[in-house]
Amino acid sequence: MSSVVPELEIIRKLGNGHFGEVFLGKCGVHGDVAVKVLARKPEHDDAAWLTTKQGFLAEAKHLSTASHRNVVQVYGIEEFDNSIRFTMAYCPGGSLQALYEQGPMPLARVHKVVTDVLIGLGALHGKGMLHRDIKPGNILLDQAGLAKLGDFGLVTDDLLLGYGSAAGYLDHIAYEVWQGAGTSVKTDIWALGMTIFRLLHGETWYVLQNEAPADIVRNGGLADRLRWLPHIPKPWRRVIRKMLADDSAARYATTGEVLNAISGLPIDQSWETNVTPELVRWELQSPKRLNFVEWNLHSERRHEWKAWSEPVGAGRKMTLGQSQGVIGRKQVDRELESHFSR
Repeated sequence: MSSVVPELEIIRKLGNGHFGEVFLGKCGVHGDVAVKVLARKPEHDDAAWLTTKQGFLAEAKHLSTASHRNVVQVYGIEEFDNSIRFTMAYCPGGSLQALYEQGPMPLARVHKVVTDVLIGLGALHGKGMLHRDIKPGNILLDQAGLAKLGDFGLVTDDLLLGYGSAAGYLDHIAYEVWQGAGTSVKTDIWALGMTIFRLLHGETWYVLQNEAPADIVRNGGLADRLRWLPHIPKPWRRVIRKMLADDSAARYATTGEVLNAISGLPIDQSWETNVTPELVRWELQSPKRLNFVEWNLHSERRHEWKAWSEPVGAGRKMTLGQSQGVIGRKQVDRELESHFSR
């Protein structure tokens, strides 16, 4: 393995990405580092590999200038006959992909992450750079929990649709790109809107409750067809819908506008949420009581819910609300949204 990434001590492999393998390494200058190796693929003939390599190396010149606390710092880039090696800052907290797969993240934590990401993304846009690949797996956490954008600059307009298909994130490609337009600041804002929605809902809800989002995006109307967990406040929904407007003129124009919009979003009731195909359960602790809500999803048309609180110490259990027997989907959405908005 050391022959693949010479002059570095390779500790272990961290994972695979669409563009190559990532290793944990150690160097004498920066200590622990992440090492990404982009290797020539078997289908590349000499001309195709030369074109691909030149494209990555051109982007590398931009990457090395992107020094910002909310962007993963690239320390060095080296070219070899059949590979390119990026040495970058190591983020021991990993990416948000694992957290997204675990389930919905609390409002306060999403708010903090999104604020960090917007500041970093604004710095990239200020240098005339686009990310083009904003998703949970490309948001990394350092040792202090600061969110940083990684893997920017590796996706080009020419690669975008094919890459999105291979990576399973076609729904992060903005509506206008499907209509033949190029990427822009506003397509990054679209992808961040989709990322926020994913983080608030978790993978199980996103996959089971939202019908083929990628197919909807290219035809338009995604923002009005998303299914929301009922505890997500209306102001959050309005911001995300604006980020996902089909008409790019109706979308936020800059990361600064999005930052301003999210700055006042409510985060005071940060429910811990667990989602399974048959049950959604919420828990919220106040100084003296634990509050619970359970939603049983018997089928698409048959639902029940109940809410109660229990004392942290001595006291009695209190019923806070419930459905009157089995009810339909629209009714359960209305009742739960009303309960969470109290």
